[in-house]
This record gives sequence, C-alpha cells and structure tokens, in this order.
Amino acid sequence: MIRAFARLPIALRVPLLGVGMMVLVGLVASQQVISALTRTQEARLAELTRQHVDGLSLALGPSVLRQDVWEVFDALDRASRAGEDRRMMLTVVADVDGRVIAATDPKRAPVDSMLSDLVDLDAVPDLHEIALSDGNRHVRVLAPLLYQDRDVGRILTELDVSDLTTERARAAMALLLFNMAATGGLAIVGYIVMRRMLRPMGVLTGRMSADQGRPTRFSDEEVPSGDTEIARLFHTYNSMVDAIEAKADAERRLAERERLVSLGRLSSSLAHEINNPLGGLLNAADTIETYADRPDAVRKSAALLKRGLLHLRDVTRAMLDHNRIEGQSGDLGPQDMDDLRLLVAPEMRRLGQRLDWDIALKKDDLLGVPAGPIRQIILNLLLNAIQAAGRGGHVSLSIRALPSGLRIEIVDDGPGLPEPALRRLMTSEPASTGGGLGLRFVRDLVHQLDGMVEHGRKDGATRIVILVPGMAKQEVA
Repeated sequence: MIRAFARLPIALRVPLLGVGMMVLVGLVASQQVISALTRTQEARLAELTRQHVDGLSLALGPSVLRQDVWEVFDALDRASRAGEDRRMMLTVVADVDGRVIAATDPKRAPVDSMLSDLVDLDAVPDLHEIALSDGNRHVRVLAPLLYQDRDVGRILTELDVSDLTTERARAAMALLLFNMAATGGLAIVGYIVMRRMLRPMGVLTGRMSADQGRPTRFSDEEVPSGDTEIARLFHTYNSMVDAIEAKADAERRLAERERLVSLGRLSSSLAHEINNPLGGLLNAADTIETYADRPDAVRKSAALLKRGLLHLRDVTRAMLDHNRIEGQSGDLGPQDMDDLRLLVAPEMRRLGQRLDWDIALKKDDLLGVPAGPIRQIILNLLLNAIQAAGRGGHVSLSIRALPSGLRIEIVDDGPGLPEPALRRLMTSEPASTGGGLGLRFVRDLVHQLDGMVEHGRKDGATRIVILVPGMAKQEVA
C-alpha cells in the first residue's frame, strides 16, 4: 500500500495527504462535538430525573411510611401525565426491603413483588451515573426515596431517551456530511493548486527526460515568473547545462590537442625513419649518375634504391592504415601487427627501449575482428607505455586468442598511471586537464566493441589488459 502510494505523482500525493489529515482532524473534531452533545444530554437527563425523584419523594414519603398503596399509585399516575414527566415510561416505588408498593404499570411490577425480580439492581445506575449509549432507547435509574432525611424506600425509573439518541444521530450525520463535502472540495482545490504549482517541475522533468544525455537550456520566456524558488531551480538547471557544454567543449579541445601532440610525436619519429633511407637513396642516385657506364655499379645502386623505396612504401602505408576511417577498415590481419611494430619502432630506438613482441594468432583467430579500432587501441596504449617507460625502459605486447575473443596485454616498467589518467581509462567521468586523453579514446573504443579494460600494478610494472569479445566470429559462424 505504501509503495503504491509512493509511486503516485507528487501532484496527487500531496492533496491525498492533505485529505487524510483533514479526515483525521474532522473525525477528532466530530468526536469532540458528539461527546460534548452527549454530556449535555446526560446532564439535562440527570437534572430532569433528579427533579422527578425529589418531587416523588416529597409527595410519596408519608404514603410509603404508611404502606398506602392507593395513595402511592395515585401520586405516580398524576406524575406520569404531567409535562416532561411523560418521558418517564415506568416508575416503581419500593420500600427499604425492595418490596414493590406501587408502580405506574402494575402488570410489569405487581404489588408486593420484589424489585430485584424486575431488574438487576447492581446493574442499574444511580443519578450520578446516567449514560446514553448508541442503540439504547431506554435508560433505567435507581434512586433512594428520602423523606425528612430518612431513607424510606427506593424509586426505579425507566426513561424514554429515543429523542435524545435521534438528535445525536442526526448531529453525527450532519457532521459527517459536512466533513465529506468540505474534505472533497478542499481535496479538489488542493489537487488543482498542486498541479498548477508543480507544472514547471513537470516541464523541467520532461525536458531532462527528452534530452537523453544532451541537455538544452531554457529560454528566458520558458523560465516561470513569480515563484522565485522554481525560477531559481530553472536558472540552476541552465547553469548546469552551460557547465556541461563548457566541460564538453574543453574536453574536445583537449582531445584535439592531445591528438595533435601524439601525431607530432609520431610524425617526428617517422620523419627520422624516412630521413635515414633518403640519404642512402641520394647516394645511390649519385652513384648511378657518376658510374652510368659501369653496369655492376648501376645494378647495385638500383637494388639499394628498390630496398629503400620499399621501406618508405611500408612506412607510408602504415601511416595511411593508421589514419583510415574505421568504417572502411577490414578484418584484422598479420600485416596490421607488422604495421604497428613499424610505427612504434622509431620512438623505441630513439629512447633506447626494449620491446617484447609476443603475438600468437592464427589467421582464423582474426576473422571478423575489425582492424581499425584494434589498431587504434594497441597503438595508443603502446605509445603511452613507451612514454611512461622512459629512456632505457622495457615494454611488452602480448596478444592471445581466447574462446571468448581477444586478450591484449601491454606491460611497461614505468612509474605507473597518474590518477587522472587512470580515471580516464577506467571510468566515464568527465575528463580533466592532464592525464592523457588518448586513454579516454581507448576506453571509448573498447566500450564500442563491448569489451572490458583491466588495470593492475605489480612488481614495479603497469599492466593493462583489453578483453574484446568474439561476437564477430560468432556472426561469421
């Protein structure tokens, strides 16, 4: 019940809570009114009964002492026909021993019968204990018959209180109807008011749900006026949107700067890789030009030219493959691994590093695995590992085929990833300045492939493992 209530819209929950509180207050107030009315009726009934008993005591005292049945009966008969005493349905007069002397209805209370045979004397209240109860139209009262301060008998009176109970029932019904009308009217008004008050919240919630991760600002015309708290909430939402856009813009600029830095570092290394064979090619061209009449020298120089040009072709092709569009890349193959090794070799030679290259893959293991994302992942992680290992460092790459896909492991003996870089690799938190945006690029690529990234630091080495599921293989199968 509570869970179902909690799932209701707040515009409905608040009025319902208000209705519940009003119903509770109405019930308490109605109970107090009915209780006050009952106390008033009981006090009036007790006063009427006391006057009746006092009058009878004064009139019947001598007759009761003389045990004059006819005098007592005559006095009772006159009293039952007079004014308010008509409320008295039955009056029985008994002596001190409880023997009936006379009654307004001799059939119900015969003369000389015992009063205890008519009623349970212990259950009949006295004048101070008269109480009206629901459903009880008659009330009995037992009072002493006093004459000249002497207790000369007992008076049992049965009163008709049907008019009082009817009056109380009508009052209760009137209160109930009034409370229902007031509660229903206030509930409707409360619902309308709450809907009106919460309408801006619904607009805000709808905008946030429709944005799907791309929040947009509210225009000045859309910000509600008059309600400073709601307006402040809208302005806060606009500030949040501005902050998100500024953060995303800064991340894009940082990513572009990181890409340019990585490209510059890679281009510088490849420029050295190209510049070295160019010197040999120029020497070979000079030799051919100088010794054109010597076939053996020309053949040797031509062979040198061919080897140099083939090397340049391999480097250029590796660069083109690295920058080709992902959607145009085919399946991963052994040549991609050779290109990756060729791309990182100049930087490793410059830093005097050692590379362990352990790739145990068959052609079937690479079937259906997209080359573009995998190349980008491995190259970015290798360049980061080379930079972290520093001069004379040690870097290793291991790739294995598992029943579930590919396992790529890169290890370096550098000082480890700083906290910002580690958050970019392992979480989707907004990127901050510093920390290597290439790692965020790696995480995004792995996420697109439904893969998983693992990181560990042990024995002075940083180990990053990429697990890529083999869903492409399953589709081919």
